[in-house]
Amino acid sequence: MSTGESFFQRGASGGLPPVALIAGPTASGKSDLAVRLALRLAEQGREAVIVNADSAQVYADLAVLSARPSAADMAGIEHRLYGAWDGARPCSAADWAEAAKAEIAELHARGAVPILVGGTGLYIRTLLQGIAPVPEICPLIRAEVRALPVVEAYHELHQLDPARASALHPSDTARVARALEVVLATGRTLAQWQERSEGGIAGAIDLRPAILLPDRAWLYERCDRRFGLMLEQGAVEEVAALLARALPADAPVLRAIGVPEIAGHLAGNWTLEEAQTRGAQATRNYVKRQFTWLRHQFPADWLRLAAFPYDEMTLNDVLFHDLGLT
Repeated sequence: MSTGESFFQRGASGGLPPVALIAGPTASGKSDLAVRLALRLAEQGREAVIVNADSAQVYADLAVLSARPSAADMAGIEHRLYGAWDGARPCSAADWAEAAKAEIAELHARGAVPILVGGTGLYIRTLLQGIAPVPEICPLIRAEVRALPVVEAYHELHQLDPARASALHPSDTARVARALEVVLATGRTLAQWQERSEGGIAGAIDLRPAILLPDRAWLYERCDRRFGLMLEQGAVEEVAALLARALPADAPVLRAIGVPEIAGHLAGNWTLEEAQTRGAQATRNYVKRQFTWLRHQFPADWLRLAAFPYDEMTLNDVLFHDLGLT
């Protein structure tokens, strides 16, 4: 296919409008590749806009700790849904998906190419496949579940929905509680509800995905260095300002990686060095979960890039040829 006939201009799936997706774990180089792809498209006379799909980067309060791209990083490419939510307003997967659908529709209307970039698998899956129509949970059941210690909640979930329990970390308070309250309130597991998901856009777009899965040891070392740089670049001050807002204790922004670790330091529970160690370890733990999700939750035929550094690969060979953009 010639450059002039790229799928961005006529669609590779019956004329459907195109959406590129670059997904991968934290610090895997997603943002840089997305900008390079957008710049390459600009050279061809095609406008591309990057749309955030990372659950931490949506919050305005977390510019440093979420490694939100700077103006220099953006290189003149328009970025959307970065810092779009105030920390006082939770951003669920459904919330983000609705916002992303609106952005994608507007970009398609003006002939631009949306490039989704992020590592939050649940966000991406909700956008593409839709959301399960789970009924409102009875407040009494929700209150009872949320009052349980996570160990007890996990044990009960294991009895009622062993498949979901096995997929969750026993200390994942929010997800364990959600899965348990759903099965208690509805008599159906979350997976059974998800089989009836609705509202996804996968069938209405020409999706071109790439999953970045670099060497894990290299990525862990990169995460350690990056967390140290975050502390030097104002992460402590950022968390102090966030805590000063006195948000509800269950606000999702307060659970973002780095916030509890730095908050503990600010409360005098441990030193800054210990906060750095804890934050780096929390990041590595998250990366491990992201690897598991990205390897198994998306279709096997999606392009997966394991070699690094990516800049040794040409955009033509990887982001254009392998993604079908030429």
